[in-house]
Amino acid sequence: MSVGVVLNPSSGDQPQRLQIRMNTTLHLIRHAEVEARYQGVFGGIIDMNLSPRGQEQAAALASYLKTVSFDAIFASPMKRVQQTLAPTLKQARPTPVILPNLYEVDFGDWTGLTFEEVKQKFGRSAHEWLHLLDEGTIPNAETVAGYRARIDSCLKQILAQSEGKAVAVFCHGGVIRMLLSLMLNLPFAEMDRFEVEYTSITTVVLKPERARIQLSNFTPWRDLKS
Repeated sequence: MSVGVVLNPSSGDQPQRLQIRMNTTLHLIRHAEVEARYQGVFGGIIDMNLSPRGQEQAAALASYLKTVSFDAIFASPMKRVQQTLAPTLKQARPTPVILPNLYEVDFGDWTGLTFEEVKQKFGRSAHEWLHLLDEGTIPNAETVAGYRARIDSCLKQILAQSEGKAVAVFCHGGVIRMLLSLMLNLPFAEMDRFEVEYTSITTVVLKPERARIQLSNFTPWRDLKS
């Protein structure tokens, strides 16, 4: 069945509304903890590995996902996502579709810097990165308009191939926030209200009338710890 994705004719950085004809469930899964030298920094497009703890988180995620059925898997090509996905693929699962444009946002001159280094070098609070990216004030960073268009193209592909199904999307914290912005028809800068921790699952059900969040920031490695 063809997908019914309709974009509002608004221009610029305004939110765009998605319209579908069949209920579709998206499990948005962030990658696990990254290697120590990249923790607490703006990793963005750096292609890093998972830490040993991240490997444990990925294993806990895979164990939990045995209880969750999905018809398709889409994933970022970056190593930290692929390594998070690997334990799940040891189960009987659909072959993942790698979306080349589903990589994390490019933080420009902030890439590789800690929050404190950003404060010292640029005089800005890195905790406001969503707002600053939205304003276009992070030097040489990807624009929000470009980021939105890139992730929107991925969302369109996911829906075109999987409308009416349950889908797992293995990706990044920034990507999840942009997907939420698109699906909830809310400004990207407002997505800092959503916590998206390592190896967390956020489940959104897209319905013809509205999008609903069923699960937010659920972390099997912590929330199911005995």
